Amino acid sequence: MIRAGALLLATMLGGAALAAAPETSLAPPARPQADAGLTDAVLEVAGIVNSPELRPVSRPQSEQILAAAARPADLPLLGPGSSLLPFARPDSLAEKVLFKRRKRRKGSVCGDIDIQGDSVGHVSGTLPGCGAKDAVRVREIAGVRLSQASLMTCNTARALKTWINREVETAFGRRNKVVSLRVAAHYACRTRNNRPGAKISEHGKGRAIDISGFTLASGETVTVLKGWQNRKTRKTLKKLWRAACGPFGTVLGPEADRYHRDHFHLDVARHRGGSYCR
Repeated sequence: MIRAGALLLATMLGGAALAAAPETSLAPPARPQADAGLTDAVLEVAGIVNSPELRPVSRPQSEQILAAAARPADLPLLGPGSSLLPFARPDSLAEKVLFKRRKRRKGSVCGDIDIQGDSVGHVSGTLPGCGAKDAVRVREIAGVRLSQASLMTCNTARALKTWINREVETAFGRRNKVVSLRVAAHYACRTRNNRPGAKISEHGKGRAIDISGFTLASGETVTVLKGWQNRKTRKTLKKLWRAACGPFGTVLGPEADRYHRDHFHLDVARHRGGSYCR
């Protein structure tokens, strides 16, 4: 009972105090007005007022605005109508390009403009198993000339094109491209390695070609015989030999046997275990 009465009395006194607070609370004394001259002097000594570092620097006028302002008003504007235009390509050049392409199309075989040559048709052999159907005589493939027009099937020509595009053309550098292949052998009705009683060579079917060298744009010819022994070219020749394995079914090089020490033998024969490369 006494405790409840004390709580009620404290509540009443507190409410009365709050009601009288705005009128009776002590307010802080007003800050005396400082002398304006003294204040500026103090602040200037402190480096706050009249400090040139704190004042923004005016942005300079751009050269474009100054040039536009100095430009005579009666000077005509240079619009698209008076801009310089590239010279139109002469009709003779377009005709020349079309004529060259038409000529290449006319001289192509195997339905591929990159394979230049002549159609030969059926070739019969003097030995059983020799001969080729729809043979072609190829002079150039993918811009790389053959040292002699070579008789082969279209499958052989296409495999040769794949090999040239994939590795041969830039094997010795993009600035010294291969421009010609030295052909050691193409179609020939004979047995393998000319051995009596042996099976008919893929050469006798128009499905093989032997490459003995690579002529570069500089005029240099890298032969398989000497290049395979030369440190500077052996790595490149091995890379060429390896790259032929895939487009061709059989790839034989200098390390295969004594018959191929001076050339790459490439043919499109297929084997059950995949390409045979040695």
